[in-house]
Amino acid sequence: MPSTLPVSSPSEPTVRAALRSPRLLRTEVLAGLVVALALIPEAISFSIIAGVDPRVGLFASFTMAVAISFLGGRPAMISAATGAIALVIAPVMRDYGYDYLIATVLLGGLIQVVLALVGVARLMRFIPRSVMVGFVNALAILIFEAQIAHMVDVPWLVYPMIAVGIAVIVGFPRINKVIPAPLVAIVALTAFTVVGAINVPNVGDEGKLPDSLPSWFLPDVPLTLETLQIIAPYALGMALVGLLESLMTAKLVDDITDTHSDKTREARGQGIANLITGFFGGMGGCAMIGQTMINVKASGARTRLSTFLAGVFLLILVVGFGDIVALIPMAALVAVMIMVSVGTFDWHSIRPATLRRMPRSETAVMVATVVVTVATHNLAIGVVVGVLVAMTLFARRVAHLTETDRTLVEGVDGRVAAVYRVTGELFFASSNDLYTQFEYAEDPDDIVIDLSDSHIWDASTVAALDAITHKYETKGKSVRIIGLNRSSADRHERLTGQLSSH
Repeated sequence: MPSTLPVSSPSEPTVRAALRSPRLLRTEVLAGLVVALALIPEAISFSIIAGVDPRVGLFASFTMAVAISFLGGRPAMISAATGAIALVIAPVMRDYGYDYLIATVLLGGLIQVVLALVGVARLMRFIPRSVMVGFVNALAILIFEAQIAHMVDVPWLVYPMIAVGIAVIVGFPRINKVIPAPLVAIVALTAFTVVGAINVPNVGDEGKLPDSLPSWFLPDVPLTLETLQIIAPYALGMALVGLLESLMTAKLVDDITDTHSDKTREARGQGIANLITGFFGGMGGCAMIGQTMINVKASGARTRLSTFLAGVFLLILVVGFGDIVALIPMAALVAVMIMVSVGTFDWHSIRPATLRRMPRSETAVMVATVVVTVATHNLAIGVVVGVLVAMTLFARRVAHLTETDRTLVEGVDGRVAAVYRVTGELFFASSNDLYTQFEYAEDPDDIVIDLSDSHIWDASTVAALDAITHKYETKGKSVRIIGLNRSSADRHERLTGQLSSH
């Protein structure tokens, strides 16, 4: 692994530092091994969802992890085959076959690169904290929910094994913090089942592991407009879902590590990684939040080395030691993922004291994000709905902060004028009520609208001001608008009189 890979923040350990420090190197290596072990059943499961051979998901996880370790903008983040991507592209495999699926992955990667170049990553700043909290909590619920299938209709011994695995993960760090507790749990439970000849579900039951390396693959599809019409909607969906999950995961890791990442580079890296994955016959993917939490939070990894090694170990394990890996009991991996879900959930966000202090609108946004995400099993849809709810509630709240005060002022010439002082932000939600705030019949012939404490944000406000002015003019009264700041004046001058037939 080259030691010159850049990192996102000088405060983070670098790959060079990890290679020179036995302690850091041990952390990165062991973290990569734990992640690789956890990736195997996940990749197989996602392959089943997509309707492809398990090796398609496993090879995708290898190529995504290795590629993003060089190309990504967030060190220590894990990218691999994911359930969200599998759900999006599954219909292509079902209706058109494997070659069309790979063509979809390639086009999806290309779209991600284009979106990165046009600056889609900058949209992350419009995602409020309440949506982020809902995203994290929903993720934790989905991770736990995914483990339920491995705890139903299984031998009774699975349950105490899961309990023991959880106990090891919780208790072992008090004895030794050098070796990741999840790795100890996996090794101990595997040894128990092998030595005791215990018959419980294992990784081998999830699907056949590959016995060869991935090879170059070009999809055999006609390069026609019809092909593009078939794959484009799925490729676009894959690109958007993958970028949203990856960028949200990067933001989460930023918060955990108190560092910054290059979101534009991450978006571009995801696209290129998907292109590489497609050309090796993989099903595509994006950032994996559960495995990233294992790597960053549970194992303490901080550099690109752990991501790179996760991909390399994955390939070595499934190709070179597939027979051994197949013996790992699913109970051990379920225990690991349960603790990941517990550690991922933001328990502080649901404490009664927090809920009492938090504005109801913030709580509503968080709950909406969680409910929609869990209901649809799609983190991207949940985040989009959460943002829309946040925008709606924000617009409603800001609209109610707009006030209009009326005073009668006598000028030096003895004429009386009605002065309306408008305070607050004027946009579509607030300006719609502005028209009703004036006393058209009772006002004198001169009206002054003072916008010194306001700002015009959109055409709806200009249209409302035009309607007010027109209403007064039909009664033979004159209106002056004063106090506009430069931006508001420019917008008003450009649009006034152009928005209606008056």
